[in-house]
Amino acid sequence: MLGLVAQVSPMTVFSRLSVVWLLITLMAPLLKAEEASDAPDNSHHSNTEARQSLPLEELQMFADVFNQIRQGYVESVPDSELFELAVQGMLSGLDPHSIFLKEKAYDSLQETTQGEFSGLGIEIGQDGGYITIIAPIDGSPAEDAGLEAGDVILKIDGESIRDLPIDRSVDLMRGPTGSEVLLNIGRRGVAEPFDVTVIRDMIKVPSVRSRELMEGYLWLRASQFQKDTGHEAIAILDEVLAEGSLKGVVLDLRNNPGGVLGASVDMAGAFLDGGLVVYTEGRHPQAADSYDAAAGDMLDGLPIVVLINGGSASASEIVAGALQDRRRAVIMGTRSFGKGSVQTILPISDTRAVKLTTARYYTPNGRSIQAEGIVPDIVVDRAEVKSVESNRRRKEADLQGSLAAEDTADAQSESESLTDLRNNDNQLYEALTLLRGINLLTPAAPEASPVDEAADTIALQD
Repeated sequence: MLGLVAQVSPMTVFSRLSVVWLLITLMAPLLKAEEASDAPDNSHHSNTEARQSLPLEELQMFADVFNQIRQGYVESVPDSELFELAVQGMLSGLDPHSIFLKEKAYDSLQETTQGEFSGLGIEIGQDGGYITIIAPIDGSPAEDAGLEAGDVILKIDGESIRDLPIDRSVDLMRGPTGSEVLLNIGRRGVAEPFDVTVIRDMIKVPSVRSRELMEGYLWLRASQFQKDTGHEAIAILDEVLAEGSLKGVVLDLRNNPGGVLGASVDMAGAFLDGGLVVYTEGRHPQAADSYDAAAGDMLDGLPIVVLINGGSASASEIVAGALQDRRRAVIMGTRSFGKGSVQTILPISDTRAVKLTTARYYTPNGRSIQAEGIVPDIVVDRAEVKSVESNRRRKEADLQGSLAAEDTADAQSESESLTDLRNNDNQLYEALTLLRGINLLTPAAPEASPVDEAADTIALQD
């Protein structure tokens, strides 16, 4: 073992003092803000911790380490890079969602909220030093390649990314459209890691899609919450309601990784007649806020089933939690991801920002779903459904000379469509079945007779 003796030269002392002085200079605005906060304050949210002086002893320790790296590290590292690494280290020690955003990552985040960007099409977080896939985006290269919510990315193009800053990992996954990236994946239930090749592409995300499952029953799918997602969903509902035949809605939030909080409030508000959707609480007074739905339930009480799974996170959990607490919808599927925190983007320049966890959010009943998730009212696992062969008994239609059935074409087509739905997506099939069952047990509103309408007219005239 080599023995190294550290000697402190006058230059070293000068450098250390210079770094300390630089740090104090950079943080002078914070010191001034803290001094200002010492004035009498009657706010309920006053925080004595925020008024404490900066820890000069710890700053000196930082300066010592900074100097040791500058002078003794095997390779020369620019001071600017060292400071960025220090910032990244501070944030990575807080929680998986607080990160330092350099130019590329900052641009990527802004693109994602707009609905168009280049890449693989995955929402990611960092857990245990590795990148975890929260959810693949619908129709993305990641989904086409078979990546799933909960997958852990161990290597990118053969390079281990353990403890690599998340923005560096994003950089490795980015590249020209049409180029390939090799991901080494760890998956729960699979004994050995395996490789997946993904072809990079432009990701154009239609945040809301819809289709009629059968007459009167609408499938409404939100793949993520961009800034206009709520308005897009409302526009679709307006169009369907204008046709006058809507009986129920399946709101599909499976593998929805979240996004813009305001969009989730708009979405939940479309199904609620006013009242609380979500509220937030944090250390800073500005982190405390509440969000209410606008008056008027668009569906006027029509039944709703919300589908969730382990890839449903953040803003999608806000929607599910609000509708569950307000007893406005039945939540079906499997337990959601459990991200109950709010991140604020704090720009520090035109090209860099800090994404900082500033609050926890709570459902209308005061539930925090952080690390717990939303538990469905009815648990339905995704499964492969197969029909069981049984001894077929003869029916009336099998008898020779039996009378033919009337108008069987539509019924046959509907039966085949439902069978396909059951085989391809059992969760969605069960959601539709539940909606139909609710409507069967709900008495229909009596239609007004011509006499009643005439009486109403007379009453209005009076």
